[in-house]
Amino acid sequence: MSIAEAYDMPLTRAPLVPPSPPRAPDDMTAVGRMMAIRESVIGSWGQRAYEEDIVRGRFFSRSTFILNAPDAIRHVLVDNYENYTRTPAGFRVLRPMLGEGLLIAEGRAWKHQRRTLAPAFTPRAVSTLVPHMVAATDDTIAKLRAASNAPVDLREAMQRMTLEIAGRTMFSFGMDRHGAALRDFVMEYGEKLARPHFLDMLLPLSWPSPQDFARARFRKRWTAFIGMLMAERRATGKTDGAPPRDLFDLMGAARDPETGEAFNDEQLGDEVATMILAGHETTATALFWALYLLALDPVTQEQVAAEVQAATVNGAGATASGAVATANGAVDIERLKFTRAVVDETMRLYPPAFLIARAAAGPDTIAGMPVKKKDVVLIAPWLLHRHEKLWRDPNAFVPSRFMTGTPPDRFAYLPFGVGARVCIGAHFALVEAVLALAKLIGAFRVSMVDKAPVMPVGVVTTQPDRSPLFAIAPR
Repeated sequence: MSIAEAYDMPLTRAPLVPPSPPRAPDDMTAVGRMMAIRESVIGSWGQRAYEEDIVRGRFFSRSTFILNAPDAIRHVLVDNYENYTRTPAGFRVLRPMLGEGLLIAEGRAWKHQRRTLAPAFTPRAVSTLVPHMVAATDDTIAKLRAASNAPVDLREAMQRMTLEIAGRTMFSFGMDRHGAALRDFVMEYGEKLARPHFLDMLLPLSWPSPQDFARARFRKRWTAFIGMLMAERRATGKTDGAPPRDLFDLMGAARDPETGEAFNDEQLGDEVATMILAGHETTATALFWALYLLALDPVTQEQVAAEVQAATVNGAGATASGAVATANGAVDIERLKFTRAVVDETMRLYPPAFLIARAAAGPDTIAGMPVKKKDVVLIAPWLLHRHEKLWRDPNAFVPSRFMTGTPPDRFAYLPFGVGARVCIGAHFALVEAVLALAKLIGAFRVSMVDKAPVMPVGVVTTQPDRSPLFAIAPR
């Protein structure tokens, strides 16, 4: 099949509408909503949140605002972003894993970290890390090829692959010895400590909740583990005058351009933990959902495969501009436009970071509505990306919507946030996801063994409610 033929196919069929969880009653009580949030934040939102620009509510003594209007979102995340901080529950849930790293820091500490880290995540810096991404992806494909006659848990495979990419790009070594321990930390925290409890939301941050004691014990073990990884990387040394070989070199050499300060060991450990966790878990989740959607939509899957074939250069052509060498020739990233659209559409339907929660540090006005200090403002990419006023066929999988030449409103599509606090690793994550998806679909036809619907669950990231089995067949 030619790529042109593949692109013509969607014109003759209805788009895929993947399964999604039922919506909560709009008149749900505060207690009922709290119980729903414990299971999945996504399941706590009613139909109004998918239709109205702003949904105002109450959570005990505080007003809450769900913002779906791009102008209102711009006000909170760009125009007056310094007035909005993470909520106490957000700090409680994230700080034990990420410490005072970039994702958690506020004010001057955040500005210092952002300035210092920025050079490590420029497109030029990321390009030096691409060989690590490709090597880990090729290893994963080889392992899957060896097991292609048996059903495969692609969620686990994507977690292992992105963890391997995180380890290689951060430390220049594989995660064979440490991957299981790292996955255990992530699973333990996600299952036992990441779900906010009632008191996490009500108590001031200075008053520890019962869960905070368990989180503190977890953090002690977690920081010791990260310290061990850093010590192992330092033991490999660095050749004087040699260019940086990984993120650890880049981050260790980074200096604040305004003050000249470097990170101390504790700060560097928090940044390492942030980059490993944020990059590994969110990209693994996005790749799982992309593979799930393509398994449900074989026509679109064949479009991706055709594009990958056209973008792969073998032999002497492997040094072409924009091409990344792989075990099977070279892939020209610049030509993977439809694959990139599939990734973009996947993150619209299943945004890895499904919720941005902020507490007002002082009074404000949003879209004519008064906001008091400590009121809670919610900007939910899950809602925003499926909002009926902002998207045509909002629940359908239509990658071509990202190939029209007219990008969506930058405040209506927030897979990486927006404004000053936009994800610093966005370019890294997109390069990794597009390359990995292209190589996987270029190597295999993917279909579902398990026909039961997979439902998204909102707990830290937009996770599947279970790990279904896939069938993969070599192309």
